[in-house]
Amino acid sequence: MKAHSLLAAFILPAALMFMITGALYTWGYKGSYNNEVYEIALVEPVRADLNGLQAIAVSELETRELSAPEGKPKVKKYGSHFLLEWTGSSKDVILEPTSDPLIAKMTVKDTTWYRTLVQLHKAKGGTLFKVYAVVFSLVLALLLLSGFIMAWQLPRLRTATMAATILGLLTFVAVVWLS
Repeated sequence: MKAHSLLAAFILPAALMFMITGALYTWGYKGSYNNEVYEIALVEPVRADLNGLQAIAVSELETRELSAPEGKPKVKKYGSHFLLEWTGSSKDVILEPTSDPLIAKMTVKDTTWYRTLVQLHKAKGGTLFKVYAVVFSLVLALLLLSGFIMAWQLPRLRTATMAATILGLLTFVAVVWLS
């Protein structure tokens, strides 16, 4: 029980972050960004090429002494339009062509403190936080399983434990089915 309690206390901050951001995200509260938009003069029109678009973004970020996002960039295509989307926990960068083939638009979106937490919840952080989140998930699973086992081992709680487990499963299935 001591180990159970100490592990619970250790992961409480992460659990609160995931619970709060998840619950508020469900209701549409995602935090916000502070955006800066830059026009970029090009020598030739941009193409939907990941390496080329990333090179332009990196060069422009370095020119402005801005850091790159923590995540991996990707090219998104919408019909004939495309853009580079590069997201992280503290910054997103979008690079896209404009109606002028020799001008591109780069939007740098700095996250507010709450949006940073949402981005971390969405696995947009660096490797260190991803490892931390996996450890959190494993410890949470261990806590839930050990809590179930401790309750199951007490004869006076066995029936209530089984009833709560079945009710929880049925409620989950019903909510998923009705959603």
